[in-house]
Amino acid sequence: MVMKPILIIVYTLLFAPFYERDVLPTQQKTQSLYQAKGKASYYADKFNGRKTSSGERFNNDSLTAAHKYLPFGTLVIVTNLKNDSVVVVRINDRLPKKSTRTIDLTKAAARKLNFISSGITQVYIKEKVKY
Repeated sequence: MVMKPILIIVYTLLFAPFYERDVLPTQQKTQSLYQAKGKASYYADKFNGRKTSSGERFNNDSLTAAHKYLPFGTLVIVTNLKNDSVVVVRINDRLPKKSTRTIDLTKAAARKLNFISSGITQVYIKEKVKY
């Protein structure tokens, strides 16, 4: 009868630390989604057909964008803060590290955000939830 409490204590001392280690990393893996406010511009037509940093060909008619560090393939929701227009784009290119812009969009995305005539606008960017 004394054996059961001793086994429970030994089991707790030996195996509980491993159980806790398994639980903590999954809690640490949850990341908050990217959000930012900043300037957006769009690509010039001369870049059409050139390779992007991800290796795919640039197409000004697609809904893609360049960002300084978001992973390629990340979907972001871009909102024009001046007129509340919204578009979802996929990151497939890199901005230069020293760029003052937060994101560079294709002309198609700029049309949807209604800032073709101004060339630059203030935007809010939020990473799209993946399911």
